[in-house]
Amino acid sequence: MLEHGGNLAAASQQYNIPLSDWLDLSTGINPNGWPVPENLPNTIWSHLPIEYDGLLTAAQAYYQCNNLLAVAGSQAAIQVLPRMRKHSRVGLLTPSYAEHAHSWRQAGHIVVELDSSSINDALLEIDVLVIVNPNNPTAEIISPSQLLTWHNQLAARGGWLVIDEAFMDAMPEYSLLNQCPVEGLIILRSIGKFFGLAGLRVGFVFAIPTFLEALAELLGPWPIAQASRYITTLALSDTDWQQHQRQILPKSSQRLCDLLTRFNLSPTAGCNLFQWVRSPLAKKWHQQLAQQGIFIRLFKKPASLRFGLPKDESNWQRLTHALENISR
Repeated sequence: MLEHGGNLAAASQQYNIPLSDWLDLSTGINPNGWPVPENLPNTIWSHLPIEYDGLLTAAQAYYQCNNLLAVAGSQAAIQVLPRMRKHSRVGLLTPSYAEHAHSWRQAGHIVVELDSSSINDALLEIDVLVIVNPNNPTAEIISPSQLLTWHNQLAARGGWLVIDEAFMDAMPEYSLLNQCPVEGLIILRSIGKFFGLAGLRVGFVFAIPTFLEALAELLGPWPIAQASRYITTLALSDTDWQQHQRQILPKSSQRLCDLLTRFNLSPTAGCNLFQWVRSPLAKKWHQQLAQQGIFIRLFKKPASLRFGLPKDESNWQRLTHALENISR
């Protein structure tokens, strides 16, 4: 099993701090996610998923793209995509979300780890290029024009460009959804990050219709529970909330950047949902914050930390005080 943010159980045991006493900043999930109504219809718990329940229409309107398939979180697609190609050489931006490389390797493909500066030289030697944009954890953003250039080269010889846009909602101007559907372009989106609804396990895949049909066949019937479909439909339709989040998230992220810089943890990069700090002292900072019940994400290669956004003012103050204690 690969390590992910949000798993407090091991830290709780290691540091002997109850789960309820932790401040979890390890995931990059919006801490002030879309507010799920308290009174939900009872039928969403007892019905099998209904295909024509408004989810597809709401998603098409939100993403401004009609060719999509709802899946059980983008993770479901990440695991299945490698099964839809014969043996291939797959280039992946590294470091990045580790499940991509893991899934392609598990399916028997050759994985070539790349940084953004080496992709042009490697493109003729790979069949598939997988990009997380903005990248997780480095927050690197690759321009739409560069992505389209790579896509054109790959598609001309039957290759794929797979773009995981899990963190794209707060900066949609960098998305390639306006290019879909086109042969050889596959885009993944998630409800978990921007909307803060990771527990619903809902995502979307954008591609040409024949590809989506084949993917749906592999995933099987009822991939998403009716309760998840209902709540996601409401969230995707709430344009006022979405606009408000696009205003406040950049401010919160900048505040986090300024706070970390104040304590000699200047972020290497960041996006609207997290800040990434590359440091040879990453492990030490991680341990010292964990001892105070603050959980951040530690990466070993390269040695670095990812800080998610605090939820409210009390959490901001708790993080500030913890950093002050370490710096004394």
